[in-house]
Amino acid sequence: MALTLNKKLKLYIVEVICLLYVLLFVYAAVSKLLDFENFQVQLGQSPILSVYAMLLSWMVPLLELIIALLLIVPKLRNPGLFLAISLMTMFSVYIYVILYYSSFVPCSCGGVLEKMTWNAHLVFNLIFMALGCLAFIINYKSIRDPSLIRIPIRPIKSIPINIILSTLSIIVLFFSSEDKMQHKNPFIRRYPQHPIMRERSTDLKFNSYYFAGYNNNRIYLGNYTDPLHVLSMDATLGERRTEKIIFDPKNIHFKMVKIIVRGSDFYLMDGSVPAVFKGKTINWKIDKEFKDLPFFTRAEPVDTAALVFRSNKGQKGEQIIGAYNEDRVPTTVYNSSFLQKQIDGIFDTDGQLVFSEKLNQVIYVYYYRNQYIVADPNAVVAYRGRTIDTISKAKIKVAYLEDRKERKMAAPPLLVNEHVVACENLLFVHSTIQGKFEDEKIWQQAYIIDVYDLKKKAYIMSFALYKIRDKKFRSFFVTASNLYAIMDDELIVYQLQDILKKEILSNRNKSF
Repeated sequence: MALTLNKKLKLYIVEVICLLYVLLFVYAAVSKLLDFENFQVQLGQSPILSVYAMLLSWMVPLLELIIALLLIVPKLRNPGLFLAISLMTMFSVYIYVILYYSSFVPCSCGGVLEKMTWNAHLVFNLIFMALGCLAFIINYKSIRDPSLIRIPIRPIKSIPINIILSTLSIIVLFFSSEDKMQHKNPFIRRYPQHPIMRERSTDLKFNSYYFAGYNNNRIYLGNYTDPLHVLSMDATLGERRTEKIIFDPKNIHFKMVKIIVRGSDFYLMDGSVPAVFKGKTINWKIDKEFKDLPFFTRAEPVDTAALVFRSNKGQKGEQIIGAYNEDRVPTTVYNSSFLQKQIDGIFDTDGQLVFSEKLNQVIYVYYYRNQYIVADPNAVVAYRGRTIDTISKAKIKVAYLEDRKERKMAAPPLLVNEHVVACENLLFVHSTIQGKFEDEKIWQQAYIIDVYDLKKKAYIMSFALYKIRDKKFRSFFVTASNLYAIMDDELIVYQLQDILKKEILSNRNKSF
């Protein structure tokens, strides 16, 4: 009699545990499927599962339903419980990695469980793992029914093997996904929680300002319509000053003057003259002129005697990158293989040239395709990297006028990378192309910035700069502690949060 009661109790325990699993898996699976698009988006943002989001978004709820079905059928409970333990182990290891090795927002399990904190969710999963192991042991040892499908290995061996293999599978997924996300990204962006925090803004009155540079905790703004005046502010946009550049242009006919501030030096340049002058920010007085410069369309000073530039001196007026150094003979050298022609060599190679003082590297980012080029101050290419979008060939149409002597865009081009900033080892790119698993609303409300590590040659993360009414995003600038953005006549400062700061600080003492 006692043996019968004991057997019934064990059977009852197994029934209850299996029922709890069935309720959990069916509810979680149905919740995922009912809100499938959101579930897929959240998987796409996962630091472990991003690359496999498309496959797992179907496989996970399907597996949950299959396990629930196995647990309902008494003869199939042994393999059902074995798979349930495995799945709960994977969920637990996944959450543990999220909590202790990642700063990214993980996927939702749907329904009520979505309301739990991740620590509570981990405890919940561990309890279900323990219940599953208990039911599996009881079902294996105590319920002697020859019609049951049994796992060939005893619980004392099969459970540890199951847990170890399930844990290893998540670890393999993690490293595999990380490698693919950073180096072979299938156009899936990661949006960590609050990488920047808006602090304050100020009215510039005019929309003709641009970022000239940063030094000694001050941000400098040039003005296209008033090129000899530079507006400077402290890092928090509090105290501001207007600096007057002391310069007599004589008979120089400037067309488009640009000011660049590098450390304690400033540069006044106009490639249409061509002319580059240098002075000190301590008195804003021109004290040097670069001699024998070629015409250029873009230029970046790399030290007080050298610069890297882009000109139209290539074959058939195509764009070419060159390096100027007044201490070298010849002073100017060109790298004809730097820019890679796809269509016409002019519009298709258009892009932005920036300089990283920390790395002593110049970076050229194409406007209309997913490529950037990293080179040394002599315009020697170090490597070619790719942005995460899929536009590998410029989508432009060129019209040839006046017997092919003049070229114009025949249709609006597909702009890929609109604004670019380099800060130490990081490259910030304002992308205009929507990625996988991204909500249309965020593209209507914000500008998206992608971040790349130039040392690791890897994609790091993305974040949103939210729009201010109908104001146009004109440019931005990044320091080790802040991000500044100009939207028409408004200047906004954002504080970099730890997730971005650590990407900069962790690389400061490493060689390129």
